Amino acid sequence: MNKNRLEAFSDGVIAIIITIMVLEMKVPHGTELSNLVGLLPVFVSYVLSFMYVGIYWNNHHHLLQAVKHVDGLTLWANLHLLFWLSLLPFATGWMGENHFELYPVVLYGVVLLMTALAYFLLALALTRKQVNPDVHQALGRKIKETVSIVLYITAIGVAFLNTWIAEAIYVLVALLWFIPDRRIEKARDLYATD
Repeated sequence: MNKNRLEAFSDGVIAIIITIMVLEMKVPHGTELSNLVGLLPVFVSYVLSFMYVGIYWNNHHHLLQAVKHVDGLTLWANLHLLFWLSLLPFATGWMGENHFELYPVVLYGVVLLMTALAYFLLALALTRKQVNPDVHQALGRKIKETVSIVLYITAIGVAFLNTWIAEAIYVLVALLWFIPDRRIEKARDLYATD
């Protein structure tokens, strides 16, 4: 199957996820700036989640640039990733509405962890057979993925001691991925010049 349908479907789902997240931010009753203060945790959790969704969208795009066709395993791996991403609005809303209390922060971390594992599995599915050798080698070094997964597990555990440290770890992982995965870009460009 051509990868374009997979990309279009994924883009649509990701757009819906962002829309759901922004709709969760309710307009305050009142016209004073002080009315916005109560929404600050909701806004902060939205910004963090928007950043994560953007990171996944960006890296998903780069990842799919490495292939021409997708197979059934790739389709399921992609749906698995989209499933976990689709839970992000719920986890975001619960965390923001409850001002970063323990279990909402833990659930948020679990959703981030499972999304990272799903992305890892999608990359494995894509590298199975149809990726050019340079991209396959670039994706084979899963350092950022492994570090992210370890940090998510750490953050989930740390949340039981201090939710703000857990949140800081979530921000750290987002910053780690903020710049798109250049390994794929470099390898794809190298392959194109051969």
